[in-house]
Amino acid sequence: MNDLSNAPVIPYLTVADGKRAIRFLVEAFDGRLVNRQDTPDGAKVIHAAVAVNGGVVMLSDDFPERRGGKPLNARALGGSPVTIGLTVPDADAAWDRAVRAGATVVLPLADQFWGDRFGILEDPEGIQWSITTKKRAATDEELRAGAQKHFG
Repeated sequence: MNDLSNAPVIPYLTVADGKRAIRFLVEAFDGRLVNRQDTPDGAKVIHAAVAVNGGVVMLSDDFPERRGGKPLNARALGGSPVTIGLTVPDADAAWDRAVRAGATVVLPLADQFWGDRFGILEDPEGIQWSITTKKRAATDEELRAGAQKHFG
């Protein structure tokens, strides 16, 4: 996947530590570094693309000095409202790998009323990732009952 022009959606993350973010994506999600450009002194990542789960995640280090000192990474902002979802064949294996790579549990991995094995993790950069494996199709009745139980 060296030509990224055909990727339908590419999340672009601004992170506090680009090198750590790349390591996490490679270790946690079996990512493959597609390209990377660092600042001339090697201190920061200007741009990187990592192939993950059949898609691409792009990222760069935060450069608050280019915005009047204002940081825009998830850690500096106290989190992000965005969760990136990964649908995988084996949620348990993907979950374990991500936790070993440094992710923390936000919502434990469990069988959910809508039929998925699903959980949410936060990576070392403060980005949330959901891990999902479809186990079965839930009926409308199961969806209504589950929504009532959890949100009613």
